Formats: sequence, structure tokens, C-alpha cells
Amino acid sequence: MKKQLLIIFAIVSLIGCSRQQVSVAEEEKESREAKSMLQGIWVDKESGDVSFRVKGDTIFYADTTSMPAYFKIVGDSLVFATGTKYAIEKQTEHLFWFRNQNGDVIKLEKTDDQDATAEFTHDTPKIMTYTHQVKTDSVVNYNGERYHWYIAINPTKFKVVKRTYNDDGVEVENVYYDNIMHISVFKGGQKLYSSDFRKQQYSHLVPSGFLTEAILANMEYSHADAAGLHFNATLCIPDGASCYLVETLISYKGQMTMKMLE
Repeated sequence: MKKQLLIIFAIVSLIGCSRQQVSVAEEEKESREAKSMLQGIWVDKESGDVSFRVKGDTIFYADTTSMPAYFKIVGDSLVFATGTKYAIEKQTEHLFWFRNQNGDVIKLEKTDDQDATAEFTHDTPKIMTYTHQVKTDSVVNYNGERYHWYIAINPTKFKVVKRTYNDDGVEVENVYYDNIMHISVFKGGQKLYSSDFRKQQYSHLVPSGFLTEAILANMEYSHADAAGLHFNATLCIPDGASCYLVETLISYKGQMTMKMLE
């Protein structure tokens, strides 16, 4: 009797697991019909502003800095590759309503307006960066000695991704290029110090979460005193007010130290 009960329990468990697996598979299955209806250009129903264009499995934004986003529609949700989901309230061939990250319902309608199409003429988003090397230098006299300092801001192709929200409350990614700073200090014809600086070198002073989305935005000469020549590095979140100011001190013996200013 016990053996029969165990067999029955095992069968029921297997059926339950099987149904659960089917349920999960159904939940994760992408709706190709819903994706097909989403193809085209969508504008805000009230303002008429262009929100995005859908082509294939990619959403393209009208602004020139937001990166295209890969997506799928699973169940009643618009799902981005980052894992962010937006609940779909209504979808037809010409209407698309969804809730943004604030819970507001965004009501979009499809358009064939040529003016809206023209907003997607840019091939790729602009990536914010210096477009050329920036060089500054000067001579400092201190305690009877003459010092020549030199700063070069070198653009790179190191990408920094910043996640933010657009006017529709949808998560978008903007990409920026980081910079490498170079400092050289000479005493007459003697080189006291020469080195490149990357943002990773400030990891012991700047919080890691901030540093991930920040760029090394600038390097400026500050002043000279008994300790040496002072330079200020600025690490900022692109297009934001959040920055850290870190002092780099080059001593008259060619030694470098850093400290947080603000």
C-alpha cells in the first residue's frame, strides 16, 4: 500500500513539475504578433512628439544621443535586453499604451508622417567626447626655481554607458567616450614627472558605482606651494551635475599623491 502511495505521489509531482515548466515556457515565449504590430514610428497621442521607431527587434529613438534598444514582447510586457519591463495596457495596429517606470500610462499612436520619418535620418547616435587632443602648458617660478608643466587631454574610444530616462519615462542608454589625461613637469631641462591618468586610478577615492558611469572630464593646473605643483582632476557623470574634484600633487622630487577636494 505504501509503495502504491509513493508511486502515485511521484506521478502527481511529475505532472505538477511538467505543468509548471510549461507555464514558465509560455510566460517567457515571445509574442511575434505583438512585435509585428509594433513595427513603425510612434508618436505621443496628446503632444504629437515622436517617441521612437521600431524596426525588427530594435527600438530607435529620435534624439541623437540615445542608443538603440533591443526588445521583445512577452505576455503583456515590453521587455528590454537590460531586463527592464513595461506593462502594456493596450495594443492594436495603430495604438500602443504602456506604463512607464513611474506608473504613468503613455499613449502612443502610429504615424506615417514624413516629418516624423525625417527625425530618424541619423545613422548612429552621437557619442559625446572631445573631438581632438587639448594641450595646455605654462611656466611657474617658485622659490627661485623655474618649472614648466604640461597637460594633454587625449580622447579615447573607451565607452562609458549612462542609463537615464527619456521624456516618456523609458530607460535609455547614452554612450560617451572617456579621456586620458597626461601631466608632465620639468625643472629646467630635467623631467621631474611624466605620466598618463585614467579614471580607474581614482578608484581608491571615488565610489565604484559613480566611477562606472563617470568620465575623466578635465585636468587643470591649480597652484604651486612648498609641497609642489597642484593639479585638479574632474570626474563627472556626463550631462549631469554630479562631479568629484580630486587633487593631484607633483612634488619637487617628482613624487605624485592624490587627495579628494570635493
